Amino acid sequence: MSKTDSVSNSPVMTQPLWRDYYELTKPSVVMLMILTSLIGMLLAVPGMVPLDILIFGNLGIALCAGSAATVNHLVDRQIDLKMARTFNRPVANGRVSPTNAMVFAGILGSAGMAMLLIFVNAVTAWLTLASLLGYAVVYTMFLKRASPQNIVIGGLAGAAPPLLGWTAVSGEIHGHGLLLALIIFAWTPPHFWALAIHRKDEYANAEIPMLPVTHGVRYTKIHILLYTFILLAVTMLPFVTGMLNWLYALGAMVLNIGFIYWALVMLLSDRESAGMDTFKYSIVYLMALFVIMLVDHYLLPVPQPFM
Repeated sequence: MSKTDSVSNSPVMTQPLWRDYYELTKPSVVMLMILTSLIGMLLAVPGMVPLDILIFGNLGIALCAGSAATVNHLVDRQIDLKMARTFNRPVANGRVSPTNAMVFAGILGSAGMAMLLIFVNAVTAWLTLASLLGYAVVYTMFLKRASPQNIVIGGLAGAAPPLLGWTAVSGEIHGHGLLLALIIFAWTPPHFWALAIHRKDEYANAEIPMLPVTHGVRYTKIHILLYTFILLAVTMLPFVTGMLNWLYALGAMVLNIGFIYWALVMLLSDRESAGMDTFKYSIVYLMALFVIMLVDHYLLPVPQPFM
C-alpha cells in the first residue's frame, strides 16, 4: 500500500461545521500575523492607537488573511490529501465543498476590504489586497509548484502585517514599517525550511519542489544557517537606524544566538527532531522579538540613530 493510500484510508475526524470553516482561516497563522500587525500599529505612535483603528484595522487584516488562507485550502486540496499533516483539512477531506469554500473566502475578503476602506484608510486596504493576492494567487497557485525558492519570493506577502499595522495608523508607507516587514521576510525561509526538512518525504510525495526535495537536506540546512546570519543583521537595523533602543538590541541578539544554535544543531547533528525543534523555536523567536520591540518602545526614551 502506498503512503497516499494509507493516508486516505485513515479514520475521518468529525467536528462541528463552524469548526471546519474556522479551520479554513488557519487561525494560528492569522493570530501570529495579527500580533505583528498590532505591534506595528503601536510602534507607529508614541502613545496609544485610536480605538477604532485598533479594532477595525486588525479585524480587517485578519478577515483578509483568513480569506487568503481559505483559498490556499481550496487550491491545495489535492496536494493536502497526499500529506499526513494536511489530509484531514476541511476541503481536502470533503467536509466543506470547493464552492462553499470559495464563497466563504469571497465573503471574508470583501468584508475585510470594506472594513479597511471605510474605517481605516485606502493605503492599508490596497496593501492588504496586494498581500492577499500575493499569497492566495501568486504563491499558492504558481510559485509553490514552480520553484524551490517559492517560500523566499512568496514570503513578501507574509511579511506585510506589521507594515499594514503601521500604515493603518499613519496612513503612509514609512521606512520603519518597511523595516518590520523586512525582518519577517528574512525570518520566513529558515522558519519554513526547517519544517520542510521535517516533512521532506511528504513534499516529495506531493511533488512540491521544496528546497530539501530539489537540492537535498544538507544544502537546505546550510541555507538555514546562512539565513540566520542574514536575520541577525536585519534585526539589528531598528537599533542602528534609531527606531529602537538598547533593550531591543540586547533581546534581539539573545534570540538570534538561539536561532543560530538551532541551525547549527540541524547542520551538525543527526537528531531527527531537530527540524521540528528549530521550526518551533522560530515561532517563539518571532513572537518574542516583536514583544521586546513593544517593551523597548514604551519603556525607553526615543533613541538617536547610531552614526
